[in-house]
Amino acid sequence: MMLGKLLPSPVVWCETFDDPADVELFPEEALLIEKSVDKRRREFTTARWCARQAFAELGVPAAPVLPGLHGAPRWPASIVGSITHCAGYRAVALARTAEVAALGLDAEPNGPLPEGVLASIALPEEQAWIRRSLMADPSVRWDRLLFSMKESVYKTWYPLTGTRLEFEDALITADRAGEFTARLLIPSGPVLRGNWLAAEGLLVTAITLAA
Repeated sequence: MMLGKLLPSPVVWCETFDDPADVELFPEEALLIEKSVDKRRREFTTARWCARQAFAELGVPAAPVLPGLHGAPRWPASIVGSITHCAGYRAVALARTAEVAALGLDAEPNGPLPEGVLASIALPEEQAWIRRSLMADPSVRWDRLLFSMKESVYKTWYPLTGTRLEFEDALITADRAGEFTARLLIPSGPVLRGNWLAAEGLLVTAITLAA
């Protein structure tokens, strides 16, 4: 249980390392992937299966989860949530808006970023931190972890504000105990705090903003 170590009690979640068979999508969902390749179909379908499990735990009727503007998932009224998927892992986290204002969740394989990507996503301070961290603990791919942390920041911020962030708009600092902070480098930008975990060959990051 990866997410149980990262998310507070008001948040419900579902995660899986496999793709369940015979998942039935809502017609609106099925239409979105009818021409997609198999990999995309499996990611999309299993993520919706996870959403159904989380809806049930919240006591909310199952509903289609469709992309909104810029691809962010649209949730039922009074619900906030986040979806993530990567090779071998899919997960959804949900909460009621009375308890949680926003959620950001991301999972990545614990492997190096493709060459050239780090320079495009990391500020100079972050690049220096990554170099130090890789020397101190090479079992964690800190470059990929930084990418995941920034993805969690953006997944938290955009649904909350309707404002898109670029990679250079967040300065990340993290410790090896599983916590990180993101200072948003925008006018009146807040500091967001999250948690991270390396396990099962994965890097998982999460941010929960209380209501």
